[in-house]
Amino acid sequence: MSHTSRLARASTAALLAFTATALLGGCSWFGGGSKGDYALSPEARPLEVPPDLNLPDTSGAMALPPAAGQAAAPQPAAAPAASPSGFTVAGSRDEVFTRVGPALEAIDGLEIASRAQLLGTYDVKYQGVDFLVRVVGVEGGAYVSAVDPRGLPATAGAPLQVVAALQAALAKH
Repeated sequence: MSHTSRLARASTAALLAFTATALLGGCSWFGGGSKGDYALSPEARPLEVPPDLNLPDTSGAMALPPAAGQAAAPQPAAAPAASPSGFTVAGSRDEVFTRVGPALEAIDGLEIASRAQLLGTYDVKYQGVDFLVRVVGVEGGAYVSAVDPRGLPATAGAPLQVVAALQAALAKH
């Protein structure tokens, strides 16, 4: 082999080594700088959170209570529209609840399965139909109604008869 051929091979090998080093070394040779967090293993990298997810959604947050000295009394709900499955009675919810119990006991064939004064409900059975008699505080008194197991106004015959009997009994007081 001639001297020029060796020199050509050596310079080609040196050029290939330099090119490989430049390619494998990345852009740091050309002023690209550090790789930063991307050089870390995936487990060691900081968590990246999109900007709109940094803060919690407060659109459905609970309203703050009034500041000291601004006592605000809870406002009772408006009385529902007149219906055969319910009526409004004058008095507080607790007063009306205690009057409903004896009125229910006076109805022949009605069974009271349970009472829940905290919830304002009587679980009753009349003519084979199970339903709730509910007492709710509203503007101007308490609303007494019959509610089916789905929480909707009871419209069957038995609950309507109970509501009519309760309305007549509570109107006397």
